[in-house]
Amino acid sequence: MVPKPIIVTTQPSSSSSPFPLRNISTVQTQQTPQTLNTTTTTTAPPPLPPKITTPPSTTTKPSPSPTRRTTTSELLSVPALIFNAFDDVINNFIDPPLKPSVDPKHVLSQNFAPVDELPPTECQIVKGSLPPCLDGAYIRNGPNPQFLPKGPYHLFDGDGMLHAIRIKQGKATLCSRYVKTYKYTIENEAGQSLIPNVFSGFNTLVGSAARGSITAARVLSGQYNPVNGIGLANTSLALFGNHLFALGESDLPYKVKVTESGDIETVGRFDFGGKLAMSMTAHPKIDGETGETFAFRYSPIPPFLTYFWFDKEGRKQADVPVFSMMRPAFLHDFALTKKYAMFADIQLGMNPLDMIAGGSPVGSDPTKVSRLGILPRYAVDESQIRWLDVPGFNLIHAINAWEEPDGQTITLIAPNILSVEHTLERMDLVHAVVEKLTIHLPTGTVYRQPLSSRNLDFGVINPSYVAKKNNFVYAAVGDPMPKIAGVVKLDVSRKTNCTVACRMFGEGCYGGEPFFVARDPENPEAEEDDGYVVSYVHDEGKSESSFLVMDAKSPELEVVAEVRLPRRVPYGFHGLFVRDCDLRKASLS
Repeated sequence: MVPKPIIVTTQPSSSSSPFPLRNISTVQTQQTPQTLNTTTTTTAPPPLPPKITTPPSTTTKPSPSPTRRTTTSELLSVPALIFNAFDDVINNFIDPPLKPSVDPKHVLSQNFAPVDELPPTECQIVKGSLPPCLDGAYIRNGPNPQFLPKGPYHLFDGDGMLHAIRIKQGKATLCSRYVKTYKYTIENEAGQSLIPNVFSGFNTLVGSAARGSITAARVLSGQYNPVNGIGLANTSLALFGNHLFALGESDLPYKVKVTESGDIETVGRFDFGGKLAMSMTAHPKIDGETGETFAFRYSPIPPFLTYFWFDKEGRKQADVPVFSMMRPAFLHDFALTKKYAMFADIQLGMNPLDMIAGGSPVGSDPTKVSRLGILPRYAVDESQIRWLDVPGFNLIHAINAWEEPDGQTITLIAPNILSVEHTLERMDLVHAVVEKLTIHLPTGTVYRQPLSSRNLDFGVINPSYVAKKNNFVYAAVGDPMPKIAGVVKLDVSRKTNCTVACRMFGEGCYGGEPFFVARDPENPEAEEDDGYVVSYVHDEGKSESSFLVMDAKSPELEVVAEVRLPRRVPYGFHGLFVRDCDLRKASLS
């Protein structure tokens, strides 16, 4: 039964183990070093060419000399040996992984365990046939640590790995490649981790001070340069300005390419002609009608929120700092309409004092009143932002938003995290309810309607409906989070009985975020749900992974094609389907 709607009248604001223990599959513990050659390449769209920092090569070329190559471990300097010894002391005695949420034995169990890279490998179609509209690539991002963690490790901390299924004329190949970030490359060269994990490396005051000191010493000794970025690019992907990006909100985007053979190449770190000097959200919004892209970044220091956008050519516009956000919050996502950008100032934020009690620097504040900030879409400053109190509403992923025809009402669709205090440490206790918020701008009244009592997150829509009214949402069923047991289709135009289709994957089978692919994306008369829902699914009993294609119009989300993958794909985060024609454009840009 769906809970009864509630009305909140607001005024502008004044101011145990998450995973069962299993054996961990073999992961890389040492890497043969490669020659480091850092180059910078440029392209030339006006007015300023974007700088693409090409990662140092990790490909070993055959040497004509029979002399054995000396490894980096044999050339370790005395300072490096001292730093490594101190790291061991910190990980084993000062700040060991005591909590299950940061214990690698728990976090990297079952299909969360990392895998090696896989070159393009042919897949077997075991059911049905792949529709022609899937010619292109479905790519999913997610964490995949290249080294077995010696100390604390959180699910969000792994190096980004892209798993791409390339489809051409009904045939499929799978490829898995790391995003060759600066962090990945220098650690691959060193044969060990150098940069501490953001979500698990600073969970106590003493541990944070110790790791911070070692980090500073490594920088001063020249082991790595943080100016080149410390991000993981492990969260999502986006295609805009004819560039395909792997994204993580702690760094600049990394440009990547998918080749005709299905291989994945990292081009480099992308700064949009020097106009993006700091990080960017992993959830930009792309308006399919205008071709514009909208984004933001959040920071632990003022301004805590900065908004910006890109024109249809991918040229970045000026930053709009938002100083009316008075303290740092965890802003993972936002919503976009034709007139506004909407930001959620939620009960998750930066809490350094919690480290004293052994907690995470990112935590919940139950005394804080959540707010929604509504900023004009093309604002040049924050003077017209309006903040509305929405108590108990904690948005981490937004699904869609739009203006109603009356011009005075905004509708927002998003999951509300009811148990926000468990978001980072006990994801198995997290419960998210998809809500429909109706915001009456003249009065500041917010009407909230829960659309389902199920635990739903990772909701997606037909991408061509971003920022305009839509009816259908495809959301992942947590059982519990972060495992996904199935997909539901919601009709958000209904007042009751909003679930109109459902597909559960079966006992011991878990998937990830669904993605909608339109059957005929060039047809303006096509129905909103005329297409397919795709996802990777893993059978834990058989230790086999598949790529499922489901009919989005079917009441059971009927599986019309199933592709058996040549090896398992670990559970991950967000994905993207890119049409063949767009892959070619991105490869040429």
